[in-house]
Amino acid sequence: MAFQRRRYNYYNRLRRLLPLICGFSGALLILFALLSVFSPPPDDSDRRISKQINYGVNDEKKHVAVVFRVPRSGGRSDRDIWRSWNAQLFHGCCNASTKFPNAKAITRSDRYLAIATSGGLNQQRTGIVDAVVAARILNATLVIPKLDQKSYWKDASDFSHIFQVDWFISFLSKDVKIIEQLPPKGGQTWTPRRMRVPRKCNEKCYINRVLPVLQKRHAVQLNKFDYRLSNKLRDDLQKLRCRVNYHALKFTDPILKMGNELVRRMRLRSKHYIALHLRFEPDMLAFSGCYYGGGDKEKKELASIRRRWKTLHVNNPEKQRRQGRCPLTPEEVGLMLRALGYGSDVHIYVASGEVYGGEESLAPLKALFPHFYSKDTIATKEELEPFSSYSSRMAALDFLVCDESDVFVTNNNGNMARILAGRRRYFGHKPTIRPNAKKLYKLFLSKENTTWEEFASRVRTFQKGFMGEPKEVRAGRGEFHENPSTCICEATEAKAKEGGMDSRKLGKKKQKEGDEPKEDEDAEWSSDYEEDQTDLHDRGLYNGTRLDYEDMSSDEPELEEMLSD
Repeated sequence: MAFQRRRYNYYNRLRRLLPLICGFSGALLILFALLSVFSPPPDDSDRRISKQINYGVNDEKKHVAVVFRVPRSGGRSDRDIWRSWNAQLFHGCCNASTKFPNAKAITRSDRYLAIATSGGLNQQRTGIVDAVVAARILNATLVIPKLDQKSYWKDASDFSHIFQVDWFISFLSKDVKIIEQLPPKGGQTWTPRRMRVPRKCNEKCYINRVLPVLQKRHAVQLNKFDYRLSNKLRDDLQKLRCRVNYHALKFTDPILKMGNELVRRMRLRSKHYIALHLRFEPDMLAFSGCYYGGGDKEKKELASIRRRWKTLHVNNPEKQRRQGRCPLTPEEVGLMLRALGYGSDVHIYVASGEVYGGEESLAPLKALFPHFYSKDTIATKEELEPFSSYSSRMAALDFLVCDESDVFVTNNNGNMARILAGRRRYFGHKPTIRPNAKKLYKLFLSKENTTWEEFASRVRTFQKGFMGEPKEVRAGRGEFHENPSTCICEATEAKAKEGGMDSRKLGKKKQKEGDEPKEDEDAEWSSDYEEDQTDLHDRGLYNGTRLDYEDMSSDEPELEEMLSD
């Protein structure tokens, strides 16, 4: 009886506890349910990428939505982001050979060559460089070139306002005789015969077309002189091009003083800085026929600008982007730089004109790189006042800051971008980044469907061959001003060893570490770059900027001048 009584009491107490246990279990289940609903998705703070798995009606299929998040840091890079590989093994070399006669021995006293340049500062610079070589080919005395004062830029500056005349004449005295103006003829002003030569005119072309006129009239002026000399000349003439471009053309003291001060102020802010030449003006975008997703507003605004050019064909925007003819947007430039290893702590100097969309277009770039400067933000209006009314002098200041930068980046391939690319190759292969627009186009379109790691890896792959590295482009390919291969020499084995390592061993070491490509990969990158250049040349375009406008009627704006620099 006692045992049965104890068992009855035990079941009786268990019956009383059962509702409490059930209630407590239910409360726990409700709590877990609430936590699962309101808790944030898992976040990996190191990778800065979060993924969510959403299940549809059919549980057999899982849809993965990727949130594209850009890190603030550039991450760990397999290269030094502030210098080019093997740069110490190459140097500029443009001295004349012993077979190149002194100007005094070949210059004819009855031949004078004058030129009239066209376009912005850098397009005119190419004309000045080539004019010296043309005078040498013709054994003529060169008159100091006339700068374009009537074009779209409306800049009243002449040669002496931009460049040091005395230095220009004296430095080249052994190559070409140069005078400041034509001497009088019979006590009267001498009017030269005006003519034009075809673009890419070679040595034989000048001998056949210009020399007979020069022999008869004794003074000739070549008008609209830009890209009027072939890329392919004998080595001595190519080296003369380099002596003019990289040594004889020096900016005037006021420009040098202000430009060097801007560089000094950038250096005070940071040990290293990037210079970005940003071409994103409304005129340029309208002419290129590109579309950037701005809806009807963008289409109407750019179409209105485009109507000013009667002969301009309406292009397929999708095709333009696919073929790499459109400048990258400010945001795309920022994403490319972050993927290449440049973090938000990097300081950027931006050289640009009016940006289409204004601050709204620049906002994503500034968010990625908040240390954002231009000459207007690091200099006062009073300091810039002597230059601000002259587009060429303002462009010269930007040229100096970009040239002195640790890394130069461009979203286009206009004249300034090409001249600086060549100059930076000549003076030590300083990193110069030009977007591989054809390959990057699809990547930017699909970035929301990939992770940051995948995106960054593909950017780094696509940009191989577009970073300004030594031997990136084969000798003789592309514009000579961009790839002055004749004027770049490789150090001897002895010099390479003195620098700390045999160049061949250095190359092998890099291949083992996975930093450098194999020969077949290297050839592929070079081919990719050259294919891009050839494609643009064949169409007369450089990322939307036409190089030849001979068919444009004279009553239309000078497109090449507006868009050239």
